[in-house]
Amino acid sequence: MIGLFSNRTYAALFSAQVVALLGTGLLTVALGLLAYDLAGARAGVVLGTALTIKMVCYVGLSPLAQALVQRLPRKPVLVGADLARVAVALCLPFVSEVWQIYGLIFLLQAASATFTPAYQATLPDLLPDEGEYTRALSLSRLAYDLENLTSPALAALLLTVTGYNALFAGTALGFAGSALLIGLAAVPPLDPGASARPFRERLTRGTRIYLATPRLRGLLALNLSAAAAGAFVLVNSVVLVRGRMGGSEADLALAMAAFGAGSMAAALALPRLLGRVEDRPVMLAGGFGAALTCLLLGIWVALSGLPEWPAFLAVWALIGLFYASILTPSGRLLRRSAHAEDRPAVFAAQFALSHACWLVTYPLAGWAGEALGMAAALGLLGALALAGVIAARLVWPAGLPNIVEHDHTDLPPDHPHLRAHRGRRRHAHVFVIDDEHRVWPTQG
Repeated sequence: MIGLFSNRTYAALFSAQVVALLGTGLLTVALGLLAYDLAGARAGVVLGTALTIKMVCYVGLSPLAQALVQRLPRKPVLVGADLARVAVALCLPFVSEVWQIYGLIFLLQAASATFTPAYQATLPDLLPDEGEYTRALSLSRLAYDLENLTSPALAALLLTVTGYNALFAGTALGFAGSALLIGLAAVPPLDPGASARPFRERLTRGTRIYLATPRLRGLLALNLSAAAAGAFVLVNSVVLVRGRMGGSEADLALAMAAFGAGSMAAALALPRLLGRVEDRPVMLAGGFGAALTCLLLGIWVALSGLPEWPAFLAVWALIGLFYASILTPSGRLLRRSAHAEDRPAVFAAQFALSHACWLVTYPLAGWAGEALGMAAALGLLGALALAGVIAARLVWPAGLPNIVEHDHTDLPPDHPHLRAHRGRRRHAHVFVIDDEHRVWPTQG
């Protein structure tokens, strides 16, 4: 993986991701403290509403943002989104009402819904070799997991010498550093083909390609599996560790570190594994493992209560490993399922649809844990994860080839696509959904 950093543009973009993630981590801590100052015992309601606003922005605004910016140069879009996040972070210390938090979080997440899919779609253009791109995906997963460990520690260190408003300044610095690094990098330009399309087509094209591609329909089902298992960990860890087990804040941090360690282990192992094994069995195994772990833990809790602390940490690490086994390879599927001009729209569709899964599982994990108990919540979310795996197996057939033989009865004889294949209506090539191929051949 270290060899990737010889590519100066990739090194700059990865560094931008890292500093932006650190800023986001500081924001999470500072926002919780601000909510407590303004709302007291209702801080959880404020944060829950802010999280819901975040997910709604991701689901609703990401495709819209990509459709709007496809006619703009890629680098100014990325830098502009970062600068918008800087402006919001600098406003947060002056908030005095809860509604102001909601408005600023909406603006911040709207900028993130623009930035993140555009950034993710840049990497396949920058790293055309699939092996290098796979290693970049693993590094990105590692960056997310390390941020979960380092940001709270950095925030705690800063809070020993200053107030939480300084954390918002750290957030602004993180986004400003990201903007500077991207501004200095040689960001590959967007393919001009996408910008020529009408706005309505740009808005729906990514989702249409996504839902018409079998491997991406499978990815959507597996996104549900990852969200079901991940939501239980992220929502209910604090209840289990602090409430049921009587642990300290340090114990909660250790539990989340175990989840992150499992995820990092998968990210480190996957580049070599995916060089020998196809994405589908790896991702299905991850989904099945996550579902089975939740279901078995639910049975254990119902019969015997929570496991002992070392076993609990091992289970959290195992869920993290299965979780990352689903999410890390997803960029490979998106990359090979669209032409370069359509990748931003397809990455935006993945961003929106995957967060729609979280929009379901986050409140479900919280409600089920409180209303039904942890054993039932584990059973419910484990069953949902298993349903995602079964659906993925059905909609994503095994052995799906990249080169597909197909007919073109719908094209005139002089169409450029037919001329490129010597006028033959039946031919074979690497198949993706586009203007000439609107339906996957196995569908009819």
